[in-house]
Amino acid sequence: MRRLSVTEIVSNINNEVVFEAVSEDYSFTLKIDEYVPYICGAVHDGHQFRKSLWENCLHTEYERWYEEDPCTKQMVRTHPIVIAGCDSRFEYDLNRAPETAIFDTAWGKQLWRKPLPEKERQHSLQKHDNFYKVTHALMAKLEALHPKVLVFDMHSYNWRRWDREVPTWNLGTSNIDNERFGHMVDSWREKLGAMALPNNIRPTTGINDTFQGNGHFLKYITKTFVNTLVFATEISKVYCDERSGKIYPEVVRSVENQLRDLIPLQAKEFMNTP
Repeated sequence: MRRLSVTEIVSNINNEVVFEAVSEDYSFTLKIDEYVPYICGAVHDGHQFRKSLWENCLHTEYERWYEEDPCTKQMVRTHPIVIAGCDSRFEYDLNRAPETAIFDTAWGKQLWRKPLPEKERQHSLQKHDNFYKVTHALMAKLEALHPKVLVFDMHSYNWRRWDREVPTWNLGTSNIDNERFGHMVDSWREKLGAMALPNNIRPTTGINDTFQGNGHFLKYITKTFVNTLVFATEISKVYCDERSGKIYPEVVRSVENQLRDLIPLQAKEFMNTP
């Protein structure tokens, strides 16, 4: 993996270079092994939180971890194109529009001891902007190369905070063209529901059950690139103990291994369907 500026990353994409890089400020990573018609994204995988914010933050490291999506990059890391955030969503949220990407409160709790200085705010927003410059270049290139593109927008969520039974996998579809792509949603849902997971986990699936697919990553791509379908795909945190922070590696690896087969299968089906 090389450390590259945003300008260098965009240039590589425009010239169809195969590469793996971390951004110059270590805020995101991008791997392109081949310019295939699908990508995997893990915008909430990051946990980094820059030192200049530490003393001003009221949330503990655990509280931040609890609301992040750990291991979502690992679950899709074997695929040809993977873009992932490295920074915590508590620094800036890549799945929110710039005007709301920096929290003042987070999940009902004030985030900062003192109002965040404008210099710090602009530092974070520049990282957000850089990520979307690269996302735009990547999607533009893929749509130029292929008639259609599929994005697997990977997330996780805390199932224990719900007072009812919730699905292992939730697909958020409220901001995609369901008339055009609804059959693909059903197909993806069926594949996820057929997984065999360890620890007696029996996968269940839902559509717009816990989340509706309102994230900025999906909305930005869907609005800007008309021939791209984004699957907002959320796994409940059955792969860890939400309360202690313990990761269950056997579950993570099982999801990773099965997605290694299922994602290309879904992409092929998508490309072969009118």
